[in-house]
Parts: sequence; C-alpha cells; structure tokens
Amino acid sequence: MPITHISTIPILRSFDEAKAREFYLGFLGFAVDWEHRFEPGTPLYMQVSRSGIVFHISEHHGDGSPGVHVRVDIKGLRDFHAELIGKHYKNNRPGLEKPEWGGTEMTVIDPVNNRITFAEAE
Repeated sequence: MPITHISTIPILRSFDEAKAREFYLGFLGFAVDWEHRFEPGTPLYMQVSRSGIVFHISEHHGDGSPGVHVRVDIKGLRDFHAELIGKHYKNNRPGLEKPEWGGTEMTVIDPVNNRITFAEAE
C-alpha cells in the first residue's frame, strides 16, 4: 500500500512558557488546542493552531533545537501581515518580501529564534 500524507506538524523548541504564549497566542493569534505535562513543574508540550496551521511547542530538551525554519503556505498573507503590524508587538515587526522565485513572504521570529515564513503564491 502506498503512503498517504495526513499532515505535517513541526515541533518548535521553547524555553519560556510565558514568552511562547505571548508570541504564538498573543502576537500570531493561535489558540491552544491542548497541553501536556507529566506532572506539575515539568516541561510543557502543547499544540497551537490557527486556520488549519498546527504547531507543537515543546520545552523538552530532546525535541529539537532552537533556530529552525518552517515554511507555511497560506492565502490571505497581506491581511495577516496587516493584523500583525496592527498589534504593535515590540519584539517583531515583519515585512512583506517578494523573493526572486515569486510570490510574497513574511518571516516572523519567535523568542528562541525559530523562524516561520508564511508564503503566498501569486
């Protein structure tokens, strides 16, 4: 039987729960779908999503390194950009870029230097 792709969910490393929540929930407008800890005081692992985009945010040291780059193809990039700029978030003011390969892109950088590029084909 051939494989069938269901979904891809990047696991993004985090070190500070409050900063991660400020960035992903407050700035990007994602919602927490669920969160898990083995017990109180242990690292957080949570799923956040928005409009079908899903990320896992992990404080577990074995779940990757900070500084990854994830590309997310979307529609409505200009409206999303205007929404983010309108929040006047002090730590991130992304611009729109026109790469030579076409389309429009916007890259945001989270508190541990993970980069997320939202891209729209034209």
